[in-house]
Amino acid sequence: MNYSESLPGGGMWSMRVPRHRAIQIKAGGSGANLSALFFNAANPLDRLNVPDTLKALHTAKLTRGHVLMSDMGHAMASIVEDSLGWHDPLGGRTTAEIVKRSFGEGSYQELRNDFLRNAHDNFLIELAKHGLGLRDVVANVNFFSKVTADDSGRLEYHPTHCHAGACVTLRSEIDLLVVFSNSPHPMHPAGEYPRIPVEISISRCEAAGQDDFCRHFRPECGRAMQLSERLFL
Repeated sequence: MNYSESLPGGGMWSMRVPRHRAIQIKAGGSGANLSALFFNAANPLDRLNVPDTLKALHTAKLTRGHVLMSDMGHAMASIVEDSLGWHDPLGGRTTAEIVKRSFGEGSYQELRNDFLRNAHDNFLIELAKHGLGLRDVVANVNFFSKVTADDSGRLEYHPTHCHAGACVTLRSEIDLLVVFSNSPHPMHPAGEYPRIPVEISISRCEAAGQDDFCRHFRPECGRAMQLSERLFL
């Protein structure tokens, strides 16, 4: 049985997703950004480690073939399909201060349920539902966004990178707690608060075979997958 949901702009979402599920996210419009955290559902202290993932993959972006790795070296999720080719692991997340500076006040008292939300607070709200809190808000991934670095290390955000219908599919390699915040990228240009929906769908999929593309993308990917598979012996 498949599951699907539309996450509106500013919305937040979390779910425990068993291993061997395809998690597909699709941009409902151009300029989408979906900030994401991943945790081992059985042991939330084992969570996404962005720096280790990037070092192991020798990359500053995420795309097909890449494996998201945890603090303990487990493969958490593999990117098995990607129509966009670049997702941002560097830019971080919005805070209330960033949203206020870029998009104005937009408080609940003024806008009610349409108030201007930020990823940091959205993460805290969703994490609290699973007994987690501030110490668990670690470095995140921003799907659909592109940030590049020049030779001097200066970061540049590319606001026209994501087109409507852009789609990426992750395969869960362990039982996951997935947390999403559909909120602006922290480097998004000032102006009107973007409210671009993102479609989420989850379905069963096959486990990674021995000839799996992600498994062989780099030797570190194969070792991380072996560690994850050992959890379920």
